[in-house]
Amino acid sequence: MNKIKKYFLLENEKDKISKNINLFNIILVFLLFGGVLYFSFSRLDYTYRWKDTIIAYREKFWIGFWMTVNISFFSLIASVTVGTITAFFTKSKILFLRYMSKFYIEIIRGTPLIVQIYIFFYVIGTAVDIENRYVMGILIMSLFSGAYVSEIVRAGIESIDKSQYETAKALGLNKFQLYRYIVIPQLMKRIMPPLAGQFASLIKDSSLLSIIAVNEFTKNVQEVDSLTFAPIENYLVLALGYIILTYPISYFSKRLERKFAYES
Repeated sequence: MNKIKKYFLLENEKDKISKNINLFNIILVFLLFGGVLYFSFSRLDYTYRWKDTIIAYREKFWIGFWMTVNISFFSLIASVTVGTITAFFTKSKILFLRYMSKFYIEIIRGTPLIVQIYIFFYVIGTAVDIENRYVMGILIMSLFSGAYVSEIVRAGIESIDKSQYETAKALGLNKFQLYRYIVIPQLMKRIMPPLAGQFASLIKDSSLLSIIAVNEFTKNVQEVDSLTFAPIENYLVLALGYIILTYPISYFSKRLERKFAYES
């Protein structure tokens, strides 16, 4: 019993030392990064006007921030739906669906987003009589991100060894049980990191919707900058806002990744 207690005490001490080392290194990185920023900004011959920008136009910043949140939220949900369906279509036995999905993926991934925004909004949107630029913005971002999500999901499915499907059939599992207990746990663990990166990119790419006059975060910051001529203050607010939006995605994706790794 004494040996067991000593073992656990040693393990606890090792954990504490490891946590302290990690904390020290994190603080060191923040201090180094903060020192570089402080040195760089202090060397500028620039008069900061926080009161005339952030405080005076805080409501406009807030409106733009929440518009970006709304657009990103609905685009994320729609892109996952579009991407998942397209990924299964690429494996379909129906040739029309297979070639249609591949054509969609290649066109979206092979052309710049800014070109897609112009074509979808001014050409296709006009043809189908959709004038709401916010609805079109969500559709554009969903289709754009959906092509990348599709490739991530397809690659995740293909990474699962075929022998596992054969074993599942031999055990008499139906398709629902196959995906519930074998495919999805492994798929989620494998696609979470690239999906998190894609979702973060989607949030940042939504800034290009400003070219069709969608009053999202970037456009509102640009408008404030044109009035105040204080680019550093305004774009620091923009950078902080996007960090606030993208960091939770990275954090929760890592938690889900660990959860599925544990369950599998």
